[in-house]
Amino acid sequence: MILVLAYSAVLLSFFSGLLGLAMHQRQHLLAFSRYWFKRFPTGNERCQSMIADWLEEKRFPILLRRAVFFLLGLSGIFAVAAGLSVLIGKGLVTDQISLGLPWLPWHVRFDCLSGFFFLIIGIAVSAVSLYGPGYVNTYKESQHPFAVLGLFTGLFVAGMLLVLLADDAFFFMIAWELMSVASYFLVAFQHENPANRRAAFLYLLMAEVGALSIILGFGVLASFADGFTFDALRDAQLSKTWASIAFVLALLGFGMKAGIVPVHVWLPEAHPVAPSHISALMSGVMLKVALYGLIRFCFDLLGDVQWQWGVVLLILGTVSALGGILYAMMQPNLKCLLAYSSVENIGIIFMVLGLSMIFMANGHPQLAALGFLAALFHAFNHALFKNLLFLGAGIIHHQTHQLNIDLMGGLIKKMPKTSMLFLIGCMSISSLPLFNGFVSEWLAFQTALQVDVLDNGVLRSLIPVAAAALALTAALAAACFVKVFGMIFLGQSRSHHCDKAHEIQDKGMLAGSSLLAGLCFLFGIFPGLIISLINSVAGQLLGETLPNDAALGWLWLAPVSTNQASYAPPLVLIGALIAAGVSFWYLRRNPLTVMRRAETWDCGFGGLTPNMQYSCSAFTMPFRRIFNKVWIIDERIEKDLRGALNQDVAAIRYRLEVYDHSWPRLYQPIEDAVNTLAKVVGRIQTGNIRTYLGYSFATLILMLWVIS
Repeated sequence: MILVLAYSAVLLSFFSGLLGLAMHQRQHLLAFSRYWFKRFPTGNERCQSMIADWLEEKRFPILLRRAVFFLLGLSGIFAVAAGLSVLIGKGLVTDQISLGLPWLPWHVRFDCLSGFFFLIIGIAVSAVSLYGPGYVNTYKESQHPFAVLGLFTGLFVAGMLLVLLADDAFFFMIAWELMSVASYFLVAFQHENPANRRAAFLYLLMAEVGALSIILGFGVLASFADGFTFDALRDAQLSKTWASIAFVLALLGFGMKAGIVPVHVWLPEAHPVAPSHISALMSGVMLKVALYGLIRFCFDLLGDVQWQWGVVLLILGTVSALGGILYAMMQPNLKCLLAYSSVENIGIIFMVLGLSMIFMANGHPQLAALGFLAALFHAFNHALFKNLLFLGAGIIHHQTHQLNIDLMGGLIKKMPKTSMLFLIGCMSISSLPLFNGFVSEWLAFQTALQVDVLDNGVLRSLIPVAAAALALTAALAAACFVKVFGMIFLGQSRSHHCDKAHEIQDKGMLAGSSLLAGLCFLFGIFPGLIISLINSVAGQLLGETLPNDAALGWLWLAPVSTNQASYAPPLVLIGALIAAGVSFWYLRRNPLTVMRRAETWDCGFGGLTPNMQYSCSAFTMPFRRIFNKVWIIDERIEKDLRGALNQDVAAIRYRLEVYDHSWPRLYQPIEDAVNTLAKVVGRIQTGNIRTYLGYSFATLILMLWVIS
């Protein structure tokens, strides 16, 4: 039954993609219907006329879009049902599909780890299915055909689900490539823009390099095993050296897809140019599929983890978390900012996974389970609030036709519902209490605070530094999203488009965002609902659960012991409601303290203007002065000079451009080397037939010599 639900989720997403092609094949469907009724003329002229009219009228594209997203929503519901079924039952189901190579059919395995990520994908896809029909109406069919968007969205979701079901290396890589190639076409959907084509090419290039690294990692395991199935790879006997080589290859491949620093550069390029609901799936879900691959490879296939691997993950995660949020703060583009924020959150997940490996290798499996749970819980939370923020960014873009934060402002009065939903996302990603992001980061800190059980002095010094970096990251994230919400929704409008903005009228777009916002609040108040499910994942994969299962209830959360630390979100909520009630009563009982609306104090200037408000660069200036070595900063003031001697200043413009160190220090040398090599190799193309015959003759002599 569980596999039926999982297979149904895959097939429904696949069929939703095929149904999207019907938009492109409308004329063929019309011709087929006419042929059918001509072949069987049994008084169906009226029915034929109705079908022809329906295919030709304007309602057909609208109904088809809704049908595609309806199937996609059903796929999400079945994925959620399958994931919950295997997590609650703590089951493990295997199967074989008669596809693939003749000697290697596709092997399927659906366990608690797969079920947990099925749950993540299912929730995100369900929200997108509500959001999508209204969002895609903005695209013109002649320029951006829905057939392309619908087809590759369905294949993208199907590919992600198949990755989670794969139980052999061959099947895994086919599903992985389906996911990568389908998402490439989604990134390149608006291909008329050269920047979009460049971003799509960069994404595909890095995806294929990562896939090659994953194949090599599987190859190392397969060379010591009797086959390509995961059961055979689990039984492979590797030395520590070969196991470390396989780990490095897997880390490079999966880390490139996850967006870990320094192989993160495709995220801020690809996410801003993709449609917003696709950006939500890529950032909120696809990155988690890469995380699943790394967990499956390291904790399941390799099995015997080394503490050095944990140190590598801890350091990379710390750099990614801190670097990601610092780069996010400097971005004026909303979707680019959210992409860099995903780098930060993936870094946090890698940090805690590293702690889990360190504790596991040092003989503390229960603390390893705590770190493992914190990592998975943060992955789940990130999928919720990052999907919510990207969908909110799509609504803002839909209504204002821009993503530049410096050109927004005052939207809270024009779009109150959107502002409330976006505020919940900002509070969740800022790890504020009563929202889900706080609980997972609190568990991450609880994991790091257990460092005193380790005997290694280097680890006892390194982990507190990483914990301090995590605290700094959380503070910077709060500042970053104060900037985002304040500059977009508060103050005065900074552009003509924001002046004319109004609340979105499509109920589906608000419903998809509301679903995610409600879950962010629900799992912030009752985190035990998810923690108990993740605990079953840790028990099945690691063989251990949390140190203190008894204190994991709906009211109280004490993962290690009640003597060390505990958190009761329902009690915090009750206290917040009491404080709010008392404050409201106090303000209302005294007429002098009743809140009133008045004009903003203009400091005697005679009225505020939008130009008096803080810009992105002004808000982040203190951080830029403190962390100026983190970025490549090009800051200048340009003056337009006029007059006979160019001494009259007509206009002054402030320019600020912030660049990523990864480009000039890592990728630019690689690009220069490839270009140089291409020029050298290109010299063999002389255009002379005698030269080519000489090449052929030399190759023939060489082959004869090798064969003989």
